[in-house]
Amino acid sequence: MRVVIAEDLVLLREGIASLLNDDGHEVVAAVGDGDALLAALDEHEPDLAIVDVRMPPTQTDEGVRAAVEARRRRPDGPILILSQYVEERYATDLLAGGARGIGYLLKDRVADVEEFLAAVKRVAAGGTVIDPEVVAQLLGRRVVDPLSTLTDREREVLSLMAQGNTNGAIVDQLGISHSAVEKHVRKVFGKLGLPESDQHHRRVLAVLTYLGV
Repeated sequence: MRVVIAEDLVLLREGIASLLNDDGHEVVAAVGDGDALLAALDEHEPDLAIVDVRMPPTQTDEGVRAAVEARRRRPDGPILILSQYVEERYATDLLAGGARGIGYLLKDRVADVEEFLAAVKRVAAGGTVIDPEVVAQLLGRRVVDPLSTLTDREREVLSLMAQGNTNGAIVDQLGISHSAVEKHVRKVFGKLGLPESDQHHRRVLAVLTYLGV
């Protein structure tokens, strides 16, 4: 896998690059600001971009704005956003596009090497990864009326979906069959009024409804 890293903290940038290299991936560019990120993406067209939310010159939202522009230029380009804290506006802005290959993780997750590398591979493969703490904080402040018709089990399945779990991972966590998980997922889609076309898009829409986005 070919990766571009955009992170202004040199030690963290080099640390992430080292983790990826040790896992057999190629870091084709490691940059420290949004403009350099866009230039690197145009030059290398990597399999994944790992982007910090806050970068120079203002240390506010340069990273996420560059990520949005990168997705505009290349809608299928997977991007994993890293943030020091749960920043709700950035999380909802990122997820609202309903696109595949998107992740939002807190930087603390980098310390758990296996978890971080698993997230990297999932996003690069077109999956969605949302940090559990981001999910918890967004849910803590939102009223999710559209979910009132869901059973407890359907809510549990949807919660695991919102944390980026595949159907197979939900099977492992809940100890139920694949067919049971698929049945619950279909019921969630039906009760939330989501169309039957484009399964991946429906999954993202269900998660967005759960988060109240």
